[in-house]
Amino acid sequence: MAKRKVPVIVAGSAQVRVPFHDVDIMDVAWHGHYVKYFEIARCALLDKIAYNYREMRDSGYAWPVIDLSVRYPAPAKFAENLTVTASLVEWENRLRIEYEVRNEQGQRTTYGYTVQVAVAIDSGEMQFVSPPIVAEKLAPWLER
Repeated sequence: MAKRKVPVIVAGSAQVRVPFHDVDIMDVAWHGHYVKYFEIARCALLDKIAYNYREMRDSGYAWPVIDLSVRYPAPAKFAENLTVTASLVEWENRLRIEYEVRNEQGQRTTYGYTVQVAVAIDSGEMQFVSPPIVAEKLAPWLER
């Protein structure tokens, strides 16, 4: 499969050690746990831009995930140390974050993306354009 080249605006990474309670009888991380690993890296990314989930809520917006894709080219196993990278590639109308998980040998075990949209907390209405605070938070990376 050809890789799509999308410019990364800003990225954040997290280290995850695959815990025993995440693996199945074959010593492989159960497929649903990778979404949790994505979330850990996404939180690192959001902290980096100073717009984490509390700040989102305090700014008046919820950001539900409306789309998720995960691919598993290789297994992650018990006690492996993984580097999970979350890269913001779209922000004007939605947050599209692409993920890559690599093991200690540098092998890509998982990749995927999520899409989140802003929803005004007071009205419950989806926003078709990201609120101005997103551009404010991304300004240091957009000016590069």
